[in-house]
Amino acid sequence: MVRTVYFCSIRASDVRCPKRTPPRGSARINVDQTSPLPATNMCRNIKTLANFDPPATDDEIRASALQFVRKLSGSTQPSRANEAAFNQAVDDVTAVARVLVHSLKTNAAPRNREEEARKAHERAVKRFA
Repeated sequence: MVRTVYFCSIRASDVRCPKRTPPRGSARINVDQTSPLPATNMCRNIKTLANFDPPATDDEIRASALQFVRKLSGSTQPSRANEAAFNQAVDDVTAVARVLVHSLKTNAAPRNREEEARKAHERAVKRFA
């Protein structure tokens, strides 16, 4: 059995992708029903934090860790029973991500945040025009 899954890119201010209609510019793939992917639309908001000038802040790293734990757990707000485990997971992922981002070495010049944001905006204008 095959089902269709839509992948889309969202802004941090968006709560979720539409459930019934595919978002404009989304990629459509067919997945085997035995796939571990969920049956709902899967939203991705993955941002690179390494090799920026100025470097990623602790708040940015924590926000990415929170996004990761939310994705893994499948919920944006844990129940009271799971709140301690959820918060501990966010803290642990934040610590590991901080070490990773600050320890990566590269020969490339650091990227400028404003320039990368401008490029992303231009790509979005082309894609959604």
